[in-house]
Amino acid sequence: MGSRVVVRHRLPSPDPLSGATLTDVVGDLVAADALGFVVDTRRGPVRVERAVVTHLKVVPPKPSRRGAPHRALSVEDLQRVMVGAWPAMETARLGDWLLRASRGFTQRANSVVTTGDPGRPLPDALDEVEGWYAARDLPANLTVAVPVGTDPATDPVTVEALARGWVQRQPTVTLTAATRTIADTAVPQPSSTTPDIVLSRELDDDWFAAYRSYREVDEEAARAILTGSPDQVFATARDADGGLLGVGRLGLADGWGGIAAMWVPPTARRRGVATALLRALAREAEDRGALSLHLQTDADNTAALGLYERHGLERHHVYVNVASGSYR
Repeated sequence: MGSRVVVRHRLPSPDPLSGATLTDVVGDLVAADALGFVVDTRRGPVRVERAVVTHLKVVPPKPSRRGAPHRALSVEDLQRVMVGAWPAMETARLGDWLLRASRGFTQRANSVVTTGDPGRPLPDALDEVEGWYAARDLPANLTVAVPVGTDPATDPVTVEALARGWVQRQPTVTLTAATRTIADTAVPQPSSTTPDIVLSRELDDDWFAAYRSYREVDEEAARAILTGSPDQVFATARDADGGLLGVGRLGLADGWGGIAAMWVPPTARRRGVATALLRALAREAEDRGALSLHLQTDADNTAALGLYERHGLERHHVYVNVASGSYR
């Protein structure tokens, strides 16, 4: 719910002016049941019965500013879009805020998306956040997003959390790009070192073994998150002998593609593996109708930022996690 959709459906009779037999309803999906859908359009809520629906497609949120599609979303809207590309095992609403928990595995899946109004005074909201996470034996963890060039420590949510003794971690940079820009990344001349990229919609054992080789993994939570998007693609890079050179994942949600879990072992770096993975995942996103991509990396990971920016990804915003205790 809450995604922007296009619902194409049959008219009860042809349009008298155009003769059309189909029409579209565009807006935010606010309700769905066994009989139909309710879409909040600019003219108000519209109900469409399932029996007449021919196609329902999730599309990106309405642009909030001028510019290319990957730059036109507000910080708040892009934060909401990114939720589906790395989905939590459990969620709850606190006003506009979204609370997420996944057994403590990754901050993105175990933090509050603090966009919008929590619906109560900020101190009361943080009290409720603390209680919700404590009930799950997890520290409270907030994701606070701000435009590039703004200090997250000045945001009122961060100020209140820090006053409680919570800890702010290293900022994360969110980058975006037109899918076509990344898909058109120059292809190197074939050679014995050119990686072979295998794509799959299934999470196979080799991909997962590579993923868990470079980080501590809660297997149940990791598998739930990695396979929980509306759609996802797993990329594996191999050498001519079948040796594994790297992995990456594409999560598709709300009309965008989210690239994550990019990893190349030290022995395979500077051989074009990450570029090949990026290009393959972007082409797959394009084939599936995602015109824009998002990706996140730590602000102090200069090597990764340099790679992504060389290939056309641009800094959209930054966010910090502010937590009441340690987390994985």
